[in-house]
Amino acid sequence: MTEEAKLNRDVAVIGVGQTKFGEHWSQSMREMAVEAGIKAVEDAGISGHDIQMVVGGNMSGGLFTGQEHSSAMLADYLGLNPIPAIRTEAACSSGALAMRVGILAIASGMYDFVAVGGVEKMTDIYGPQATTALSGAMDYETEAYFGATFPGIYALIAQRHMYQYKTTREQLAMVAVKNHDNGFLNPVAQYQKRITVGEVLSSPLVADPLRLLDCSPITDGAATVILAPADVARKYTDAPVYVKATAQASDTLSLFSRRDITTLDATVEAARRAYKQAGLAPKDINLAEVHDCFTIAEICAYEDLGFAKKGEGGKLIQSGQTMLGGKIPINTSGGLKSKGHPVGATGIAQIIEIVKQLRGDAGKRQVNGANTGMTHNVGGSGATAVVHILSRDR
Repeated sequence: MTEEAKLNRDVAVIGVGQTKFGEHWSQSMREMAVEAGIKAVEDAGISGHDIQMVVGGNMSGGLFTGQEHSSAMLADYLGLNPIPAIRTEAACSSGALAMRVGILAIASGMYDFVAVGGVEKMTDIYGPQATTALSGAMDYETEAYFGATFPGIYALIAQRHMYQYKTTREQLAMVAVKNHDNGFLNPVAQYQKRITVGEVLSSPLVADPLRLLDCSPITDGAATVILAPADVARKYTDAPVYVKATAQASDTLSLFSRRDITTLDATVEAARRAYKQAGLAPKDINLAEVHDCFTIAEICAYEDLGFAKKGEGGKLIQSGQTMLGGKIPINTSGGLKSKGHPVGATGIAQIIEIVKQLRGDAGKRQVNGANTGMTHNVGGSGATAVVHILSRDR
């Protein structure tokens, strides 16, 4: 199997911008994208005329808002014509894939300044319509057609994990509680509200054993980062954040075809490649933003990324090691669960949280001494996984 090669040219993040995540009834998809883009350009201290390419992650603009061809829309409404614009789609990992494409564009030497964004407007349609739109990220013919939903798919993963590894309902609830504690401290989070284990366990049942407070919400939002060659980054910012690794891997689209439904092999492989590319190991990561679309997904991510042995993800959350102040803080932003999950923007928002942490700009949720962070973004139930490692050190 071909390994991830070293980047031909080092890449840095020099600017970030993000809308508040939530239900934005008065803003369109394009207005949110413009807001995030302007904030990122201003943060980078550059002009829009400096941008040479734009890459935008968007999962399903057509089904959510009727707007396809979102790449052209981004270039148009950001005032960036006639530069090339690309839309990336990899379900819920569309944003992270956009980041990867932007990194590779600069690493190739073809471009020097790339705006990488993600946007999704999910609340303009009814809940059942949103469920239908999201179901396109699973195997439609063998899963969605027969009534499977993403809560149902992840409920199967949870049931198997609980049976095989004795993971408890309380441990799942602890993930939601931790992430809401973090989201409470994040001014752009959708839900800035703390919850208790009891509230999670008594919330309405969605797909046994998952309850309402185990599930990430329907969200509107946009996020953008500005990428530049590492050699020039300090001309624009005193605190550049360097890309140490970008890795992507794939697995079967359908859950029933998996080797082990409690392991996302795409995550395992993407993480392995990322660690090798960066010359690092799980113990070297100071914090991570992982894909917690459901609480069981975060527990699986602990194991698949190497932060816990297989089957011990539940014990890791129970130990408190993934909380702020713990050995490996996870989802300091609040994660998808509390910060929100505008699917095309999620991967970029994860990058922004790590950048803020490494800059020392995360406020009350700041991880002391944070030097190296990881992002983990998943498409569907694990058919795509994209992992990035970022560091203050070049």
